Amino acid sequence: MELYIAEKPSVGRTIASVIGANERRDGYWEGNGRLVSWCIGHLVALAMPEAYRSDYQRWRYSDLPILPDKWQYSVVAETKKQFELLRRLMHDSRVTSLVCATDAGREGELIFRLVYAMADCRKEVRRLWISSTEESAIRQALCRMKPMRDYDNLYRAALCRAQADWLIGINATRLYSLLYGRPLPTGRVMSPALAMLVQREAAIADFQSTPFFAVKLETDPLAAKSERMDDLTEARTLLECCNQAPYAVVQKIARRQRSENPPLLYDLTTLQQDANRLFGFTAQQTLDLVQTLYEKKLLTYPRTDSQFITDDMEDTARQVISIVCRQLPLFSGVSITPDIARVTDNSKVTDHHAILPTIQLEKQDVSALPQSEQKILNLVGMRLLCATGEKHTYAETQITLSCEGYEFKTKGKTVVQNGWKAIEELFKSSLKTKEKDDPMKSLPEVHEGDVLDGVSASVTEHFTTPPKQYTEDTLLSAMETAGNDQFDDDTEKKGLGTPATRAGIIEKLVKSGFAERKGKSLIPTKDGCNLVCVLPEQITSPAMTAEWENTLMEIERGKADADAFLSGI
Repeated sequence: MELYIAEKPSVGRTIASVIGANERRDGYWEGNGRLVSWCIGHLVALAMPEAYRSDYQRWRYSDLPILPDKWQYSVVAETKKQFELLRRLMHDSRVTSLVCATDAGREGELIFRLVYAMADCRKEVRRLWISSTEESAIRQALCRMKPMRDYDNLYRAALCRAQADWLIGINATRLYSLLYGRPLPTGRVMSPALAMLVQREAAIADFQSTPFFAVKLETDPLAAKSERMDDLTEARTLLECCNQAPYAVVQKIARRQRSENPPLLYDLTTLQQDANRLFGFTAQQTLDLVQTLYEKKLLTYPRTDSQFITDDMEDTARQVISIVCRQLPLFSGVSITPDIARVTDNSKVTDHHAILPTIQLEKQDVSALPQSEQKILNLVGMRLLCATGEKHTYAETQITLSCEGYEFKTKGKTVVQNGWKAIEELFKSSLKTKEKDDPMKSLPEVHEGDVLDGVSASVTEHFTTPPKQYTEDTLLSAMETAGNDQFDDDTEKKGLGTPATRAGIIEKLVKSGFAERKGKSLIPTKDGCNLVCVLPEQITSPAMTAEWENTLMEIERGKADADAFLSGI
């Protein structure tokens, strides 16, 4: 008999249905020679310092740093009942082997391995790796299961991440809390993310706005502007000169055909960015919604950093596009000839492909879903149609006028083929808060050498603007690319955290009182600013933490040594 262990009850129930384990028991399913149970998040965690020495329960400067010689683990008290059930099932004499069916990623691997080790189980394990909870996807994955040892590097990376977070989190939190006489939670990834907020706020505070000027030239039938000028006197001199001129001449007309390629499919980070920008959802809210839709079998696996699909998914992608146009009322009647090849690249899909709607959408009454889930489905559906749509092409025209020897320029553009933008515009038209698009300005018909009468000039004053406060959209983007300039172009992994952890980092900053939300903006609190001021650069440096993340990915790929990484930590 095989024992399948999923990460959540809902996924366990789906797997049980697929493999015929249809008899409900207390905490598991049974049938067809199989048992299916589940974890509830992390059932086993790294033990706290007092497990190593009872006197560590009291925080003392003299005890630091606390560096375990041999790592210890403990069962999470809140979910101990489920752990005991899994241990009993693992040691059930009927069970001859296990299937790890936790979420297919670093954290899912760690969740299962720690339970397996804490239960002192020695039975053979195979890995079920799924990117969708649809029955067809699970059946395919059941035919592709591999021995657990094939995922040892993934486990090593996950354990290294947890141990590194423990070492820095436990020691730095105790150190700075003791030094400053108040709780100051400090983390390996949280601290550089906070530093980014603090540095941006400092740049805004230090910014001094300066004026600059331009001269606007209006003629019959065209208006154009001069280059930017920092000196008002220079602008006024040009103004007087032009106002005395009887005419302006069309000096040059440059026409260029331009195009915008469709966007790529969504990975988790880009989906979180757009959901924040368009709907005001926090990164954590978006992750929770996508996770719920995944468990409802309506979206594929959410915690992905890929924006591509694999070659063998072409037929499925075409089928899903057709379903999106039928099932999502917003896109009813849309007809496209999708270019699937554009979003297909096996080399850019590692653990999971991009986020897509599933074929199960065909059977779903979308109107019965909560509005928030409908918004995410529409967003992912829109992105799929856009990503496989045609290029957006337009003609851009730049006209240069000459007046008294000075040049004035204006630009306009005309759409040649709307392409994927037609889908995006359809989606944006459904939003209550419309996004501002670039104004589409068409220019009057003129020719080189034309003389334009009725010259009138005016000076326009402008001011330099400070950097904008971070929103979750822009902070996620900054975290994803943090430290990029410190790496070679072929570095495998860059940035702070992973797509799966960035939302949690932002939430922890807010809950710890180091950052706060004001509208869509994320700003550091006074406590957050003070903490960054006293932390060492090794902890607040985005480049340092990005380097650690890169090493974790190399451990996952078998290209770096876990012990050497932890020694560095």
